[in-house]
Amino acid sequence: MVTHKQLNIGLFGFGVVGEGLYKVLQQTPSLKAQIKKVCIKHPGKKRNAPAELFTTDKNDLLFDDNINVIVEVIDDSNAAFEIVSTALKNGKSVVSASKKMIAEHLPEILQLQLETGQSFLCESAACASIPVIRNLEEYYDNDLLHSIKAIVNGSTNFILTRIFEDKLSFADALLLAQQLGFAESNPKLDVEGYDAVNKWTILLNHAYGIVEHPDNILFTGIQNIQLSDATVASEKHYDIKLVAQAKKLKDGTVAAFVLPQFVKADEPLSFVKNEYNGVVIESGFADKQFFYGKGAGSFPTASAVLSDIAALRYDYKYEYKKLYHHKPHHLSADFYVKVYVSFDDWKFIPRDNFEWIEEWHAGEDRKYLIGVLHAKELFNNTWWKENNTSLILTPEPIIENLDIINLKKRSLELAGVI
Repeated sequence: MVTHKQLNIGLFGFGVVGEGLYKVLQQTPSLKAQIKKVCIKHPGKKRNAPAELFTTDKNDLLFDDNINVIVEVIDDSNAAFEIVSTALKNGKSVVSASKKMIAEHLPEILQLQLETGQSFLCESAACASIPVIRNLEEYYDNDLLHSIKAIVNGSTNFILTRIFEDKLSFADALLLAQQLGFAESNPKLDVEGYDAVNKWTILLNHAYGIVEHPDNILFTGIQNIQLSDATVASEKHYDIKLVAQAKKLKDGTVAAFVLPQFVKADEPLSFVKNEYNGVVIESGFADKQFFYGKGAGSFPTASAVLSDIAALRYDYKYEYKKLYHHKPHHLSADFYVKVYVSFDDWKFIPRDNFEWIEEWHAGEDRKYLIGVLHAKELFNNTWWKENNTSLILTPEPIIENLDIINLKKRSLELAGVI
């Protein structure tokens, strides 16, 4: 019979997720896990838990020998890293939900795990209720992962759903998201893609062994999406989603980015509506698998934290097999993408930088084109984010170098040039 150790938890943060975890743990006594102390910032605030549970002194948790697990669900990334690093050095396991902190300090966190031998689990930092990290670690622990494509930010997905289904303007959809609590009062982190790229940094590590700072991953959000873009998408039977994508190229490198994308109506991600998240994983033998679930909120996030806490009962650790046991992959900027670009004035569009343009429409108010660009054009320039310009990837947007030569040759043949 397997015996599980008693987990005594020091919890940092008692907001939406922290309180959700407190309630969930009260309903799962069989877990043999209890919160011993909660560190908070504002002691005067009324909370639905006994007053003696709370402290404002972090050392009451970090240096208590009876506490063997630290759970941090705070939104200050610098403070979160200090908490995590101190806890690991003090021989405590850690569960974290702070995606920004993890993304910005990934090399240090990996090193601390090696030095201390302690567990650091962060399922809730990626897609809340969807167990994608554990699946990448355990089920896809081989080198046969072809691609991973995901909607990882519920706020932007809610806004895009409302633009499509209710024909709301971007501003009105954002306001509704704020009123319903899906977007922050300052929604920049969600809307401009920062939250999504932080999550993608974490998932790239578990999927491909890539250790990269989020600043080095190509991304933008949905801040420039227009109602006219939604109209064009509907005419072509597409949805628009903010899609995080990674694909292994033929040379073994990985193309990865977080960008708005046209999604075909029969693709799994087109079924992901409102504040939900979705992940499509494609591997060598398993073909495509689709994970779907709530990506935000008190109990969905708390459920992922709870899952990590439960795994600590048997000393579960991430093995980072892609990083330590296989040859880790590297990000590539040497590929092409097929894009839709809408804009107000041609003068802002560097047409000569396109490999080719296969479709263009010059309406009076809003113009658009569909063409092919080298990824470095997006890495090195910002014209596609400026002057009311909207860039959206087409379905299956990645074109590799060999493919581009064949496509160019074919287009010349069709034009009668060769």
